Amino acid sequence: MFGFPAVLIMLIPLMAVETARSSEPPARNPAVGLSAQKEIFVASNGWHSAIFIARSAIPVDADSVAADFPAAYYLGFGWGDADYFSKRDPGVLTLLGAALQPTPSVLHVTGLPTHPRDAFPKGEVIGLRVPADGFRALLGFLNATFARDGAGRVIVHAPGLHSYSTFYRATGDFHLFNNCNSWTARGLAAAGIPIDSDSILRAAGIMEALRKVEK
Repeated sequence: MFGFPAVLIMLIPLMAVETARSSEPPARNPAVGLSAQKEIFVASNGWHSAIFIARSAIPVDADSVAADFPAAYYLGFGWGDADYFSKRDPGVLTLLGAALQPTPSVLHVTGLPTHPRDAFPKGEVIGLRVPADGFRALLGFLNATFARDGAGRVIVHAPGLHSYSTFYRATGDFHLFNNCNSWTARGLAAAGIPIDSDSILRAAGIMEALRKVEK
């Protein structure tokens, strides 16, 4: 349907991955319940987007993956193609295969040892406050994205892009019109953020919408 150059122009902004470097983790806040508003963050490097939540705001039993990152200050969640996303040098053929046909997916969980704004100084990070029920819905959305084994445990797919991240097998098939940014938009919509998750495919579209509701 698209010529080769046009496909690349559309794909490259959709599938690049986030980078972060930081120092030792600060002390975490005491664990809190889900009775009040919670602040979440959305980070974008212009191509890829991810959702970040303070680990201390996640109840112990709300998401078992939190136990894999005991020293994390924030947990980041970014979804993508299993083959392309988890490789450091996947190549153009892998890129095209991921976009032009449905492929298995992974969830990249990053245990940030610092605040997202400090971890991504060259990217854009927007903070949002969501009500208690919206936060619970977001946790439910994230939990539903993890593929699980017969015992209900999350399944590690590969080491993450950083020493403090891991790829987990995920639900849903990745393709050009169901990519990392549309996944992020659906998660935000589940949390009650006013965003048109049916039309967003690019990180720029997410951030433009969120600037209007940033708290």
